[in-house]
Amino acid sequence: MSSHSPQNATSPSTANYTEKLWPNFWGWVIVVGLSAASILIFIPISPTAGFIAFFVMLIGLSTMLITTTPTISVTADTLRVGRAQIERQYVGEVSIYTGEAAFEQRGRKLNGLAYLCIRGWIKPVVKIEITDPADRTPYWLTSSRNPEYLAAALGGATRTDTGQG
Repeated sequence: MSSHSPQNATSPSTANYTEKLWPNFWGWVIVVGLSAASILIFIPISPTAGFIAFFVMLIGLSTMLITTTPTISVTADTLRVGRAQIERQYVGEVSIYTGEAAFEQRGRKLNGLAYLCIRGWIKPVVKIEITDPADRTPYWLTSSRNPEYLAAALGGATRTDTGQG
C-alpha cells in the first residue's frame, strides 16, 4: 500500500523518500459499508434512488479518503509530512518506535506542542526532532510503514525502541 523510494539515503544532498499513508483494507470496507447503508435510507423512495445514493456516497467517501491521505516526502532540501514542511537543516535526532514504545509515544509520552501525523492503522512511528529556534514545536511524530527507510533518508535513526523486554 505504501510507496517508498530511498536513494542513497546516507547523503542528505541526494536523499529522496516518499510514502503515502494509505488506509488499510478495513478502512475501505468501512467506506463500502457506509455507502451501502445509504441504500437503506433511500430505498423506500425507490430502488433506483437507493442505488444512486450508494454510488454517490461511494464516490464521495472514496474521494475524501484519497484526498486526505497524507504524504511523507524527503528531498535534499525539505521534509514534508502531511501539510507541514520544514527545511532539512532544522531536522535533529530521528528515533523509530515500534510495539509498546510506539503506543506510549502516541499517548503518555506525547508532548502537547508536537506536530502529529499519525494514523491508527499504521503502528510504527518516527519521532523527528525540530531544531529551529523560531519554532515552538519540539518534534514531529509521524506514522510510517517503512520507518527505517524514512530514518535513513533523514540521516539515520539514532535509536530504535520496540518497547519490549
